[in-house]
Amino acid sequence: MASKIILIVVFVFHVIAFALAVAAERRRSTATIKTDSEVNYNYCSYDSDISTGFGVGAFLFLMASQVLIMVASQCFCFGKALRPGGSRAWAVLLFIICWMFFFIAEVCLLAGSVRNAYHTKYRPIFGADPPSCETLRKGVFAAGAAFIFFNCIVSELYYVCFSKARESFQPYVGEGGVGMGTYK
Repeated sequence: MASKIILIVVFVFHVIAFALAVAAERRRSTATIKTDSEVNYNYCSYDSDISTGFGVGAFLFLMASQVLIMVASQCFCFGKALRPGGSRAWAVLLFIICWMFFFIAEVCLLAGSVRNAYHTKYRPIFGADPPSCETLRKGVFAAGAAFIFFNCIVSELYYVCFSKARESFQPYVGEGGVGMGTYK
């Protein structure tokens, strides 16, 4: 059966990644337009940039959990043959879905972290419109957190189905050819 230690460690990594992604969403950078009284120009002032760190942390924990599952299952491609049947079919399907959810979550977390760290230093000409203080759109880290949650469920199910298909399969090792003895 599936290793309970691997399932627990992967679950804990997913929970940490989910919590960091939610924290990153809650602490996104916000900008305010400030006026410099000495030089008479407007500029953007950004608050704390902690959500970039939270996003990168979630990115790394999700990557660590995916690597751990793939190493434990030998990335589904290596190792001995799997027992034919429903468990193997589910393992193949869940393997593909697991990688899709992982990729989407990682893209959301990485793009959110990079975009959140970007601060404009735009100063308009005197008397022009106020500066464009660009910030991260609401929901990017939340989408990453949602796909972390989906990846947690799918990767755990993948590992359990893979383990069921791997156990107790004995390939046929008898005589491979047709006996061609003399006919009597």
